[in-house]
Amino acid sequence: MFKKLATGAVIAATALTMQMGSASAEDTLYVPSLSYRTGPFAGNGIPIANGFADYMNMLNERDGGIGGLKVVVEECETGYNAQKGVECYEATKGKGALVYNPYSTGITLQLIPKAPVDKIPVLSMGYGLSAAAIGEKFPWTFNYPATYWDQMSSIISYIDSKDGGIKGKKIGFIYLDVGYGKEPIPLLDQLSKEMGFSVVKFPVGVKEMQNQSSHWLNVRKERPDWMIMWGWGAMNATAIKEAAKIRYPMDHFIGNWWSGANVDVEPAGKAAKGYTAANMALAGTDLPAIQDILKYVVDAGKSQVADRSDVGKVLYNRGVLNAVVVAEAIRIAQKMTGKKAITGEDMRLGLEHMDFTAERMAELGLPNFTAPITATCKNHGSGGSIFLHQWDGEKWVTISDLIPPMTERVRSMLEEAADKYVADKPGWQTQTCE
Repeated sequence: MFKKLATGAVIAATALTMQMGSASAEDTLYVPSLSYRTGPFAGNGIPIANGFADYMNMLNERDGGIGGLKVVVEECETGYNAQKGVECYEATKGKGALVYNPYSTGITLQLIPKAPVDKIPVLSMGYGLSAAAIGEKFPWTFNYPATYWDQMSSIISYIDSKDGGIKGKKIGFIYLDVGYGKEPIPLLDQLSKEMGFSVVKFPVGVKEMQNQSSHWLNVRKERPDWMIMWGWGAMNATAIKEAAKIRYPMDHFIGNWWSGANVDVEPAGKAAKGYTAANMALAGTDLPAIQDILKYVVDAGKSQVADRSDVGKVLYNRGVLNAVVVAEAIRIAQKMTGKKAITGEDMRLGLEHMDFTAERMAELGLPNFTAPITATCKNHGSGGSIFLHQWDGEKWVTISDLIPPMTERVRSMLEEAADKYVADKPGWQTQTCE
């Protein structure tokens, strides 16, 4: 599959316009979806794209859209390829795009410099460049509910609360050897110095995702007390199966929230029992809003889900959360500007004034769906909490309360990274926050 991606066999863009009929840009809210239904990461990309599209379609069918205007979601296939992601961006930005959700750290890094020029914000929800949480330096980029650095600090906090603490322990870090996987390493290295633990790193190349025997032989040799995984796609399921083969204790193996979906554990089945991962949104279909998706979209034959049982799984609901956040930002922007047909500039205001409270979640039929998300001029990452869930051999079970990040430690490092990012970019657009 990687070969197909590399040779460009999956470069054709596809569009999905949801039951809209003919409507002009002034009559709609246009939200491009940079999806990947093909390529080596399609197993992850498909449920996310479905959840995102289905929630927006549900708003169209149930409520007539947002603020009286229907939402147009147009998918453009990226294959999780940065160059193709940029091509999709260029092909869609002139259609009145309100926001981009790249779903790839590589694509996000390419779009961050374009956002202030084209005045279209980038929402990399829980991924991308951690330093973009510093709103003064990145006015057009948002990465709430939490940055990778925040998430890593929460995972370290959890480990520190177990087995007598993390001091003196050895932490193994297995990661996809691309920008995404490397992103939290500076924080991990710094925390290891401050908290007195050691780190052993196990990079996994894209071509090695399904061939990790040598990596796990090294894990067995190093005998880390805990393993943390920053994986994606086939890497995750392979790592879990290999961990089971060497009898690594699964309850001491923790993935980030891109390494803890159904597709990651189901191939290993019972052998994955005890494997733990971070999450940002509840799984399941019991929530009223998810029931409305089933009623108005899936059961009405207006969804691309292959099976009704796919609704409510981890990555599907993550796509729903992304759509909920985008819809909330649109509502906030409409209220702030007094306009129904908002622009990308208006959308930036909505994203920057996000205040997604527990009360608001309940109003939307999503009680306790995620940790509250709050953005300000200074803080585009929210610094939100995570929770951990664990695979019991058949389903995911939540095993922790919300775990806050180490804000005091992380914020100063984020500011340093943001300063470094913009230092060699004369004319970079910043903003002054009170």
